[in-house]
Amino acid sequence: MTSAASRRSFLRSVGIGAATLGAVSSSTAAEKPIQGFEETPRDPGASQGWKPVSDRKLRVGIVGYGVCRFGASFGFQEHPNVEVVAVSDLLPDRCAELAKQCRCAKTYPSLETLVQDDRIEAVFVATDAPSHARHVAEVLRHGKHAASAVPAVYGSLEDADMLFEAVKRSGLKYMLFETSYFHEDLHAMRELYREGKFGKLVYSEGEYYHYMPEPIDSYQGWRIGLPPQWYPTHSNAYYVGVTGRSFTEVSCLGMPSVLDWLQPQNNRYQNPFGTEIALLRTSEGGMSRMAVSWDTPGFSGEMGRIRGQKGTYYEEFAGLEKPALIRRPALPPNVAAGGHGGSHGYLMDEFVTAILQDRKPLVDVAQALSMTVAGIVAHQSALKGGETMKIPQYEI
Repeated sequence: MTSAASRRSFLRSVGIGAATLGAVSSSTAAEKPIQGFEETPRDPGASQGWKPVSDRKLRVGIVGYGVCRFGASFGFQEHPNVEVVAVSDLLPDRCAELAKQCRCAKTYPSLETLVQDDRIEAVFVATDAPSHARHVAEVLRHGKHAASAVPAVYGSLEDADMLFEAVKRSGLKYMLFETSYFHEDLHAMRELYREGKFGKLVYSEGEYYHYMPEPIDSYQGWRIGLPPQWYPTHSNAYYVGVTGRSFTEVSCLGMPSVLDWLQPQNNRYQNPFGTEIALLRTSEGGMSRMAVSWDTPGFSGEMGRIRGQKGTYYEEFAGLEKPALIRRPALPPNVAAGGHGGSHGYLMDEFVTAILQDRKPLVDVAQALSMTVAGIVAHQSALKGGETMKIPQYEI
């Protein structure tokens, strides 16, 4: 394959730079979209064969518009089995715009007030990353299913344990909206893995490169100095999202950044690293290399590849058995695939359908924490010069 063809294949599968820290393209055409929120061209056949699993409408609340306008971007308002009954953002102007985008008349000034609305059955939490675990637990405590933007928890192993127990105790659905899960390539990898086409994975690698000469704006500046491996799910999904399994130990190295905002004296985390590369042992005995970088300009995005005992996937499958063509599931009419490699609509539909069918969602709490906690421990390892460290395990 030529380098030009390889590049076209990559862009087709991940959507030209399909990675972000939760920010969205501006409605102003003159502004350059933030990486990852480039709208994926609509596939006219995306809804072919779609059939509803229920005739009822799930009553949904959405919290968080923010810098990213994230709450409206997954298309809940377009799903034929959803009614968006209430929305919230801490800033009144953003709350009003979220309500407009979701065609919803009822607004609340905070998540804490929204979850008291007895009409709401499920809540999408698109608030600031440091609040995700606390907000999801609050939603579950009020008897509502929950989904959240990534990461599941933010730099805290204690929050990970708290979230895991909150989900188990509630008996309700929780799903992490990790966008890599519905990249065309990762979806194909997962289906082929389930069919046994790879056998055990010997090696996998994921990369999340998002060059930021200046940090993206954020609520109370939480992104300023963000340790790369605290935002690891876009890359770690290229193992966990394929196999449903976990990482068991990690050795990670970081490289000091040349960017001012990533100097330890200039950020609340005292984080010196703009790039962190983790080598991980997997629960099936293989190895993974997972990279996250904020300070390396050039070709960027979310990408990954895998090697198994029976086959590999490097832009396409090669192995002992030739598989059938694999497509992503059909989307409901009017639901767009959206940004991040055309993953938004699929994630939303999976969450809604899991609730309607009363089944486990694809990215459940165990997989959400397997991806997220591996990065938290990886950053600890980097701060200790690459010391090998055990990773907590979460099993349902």
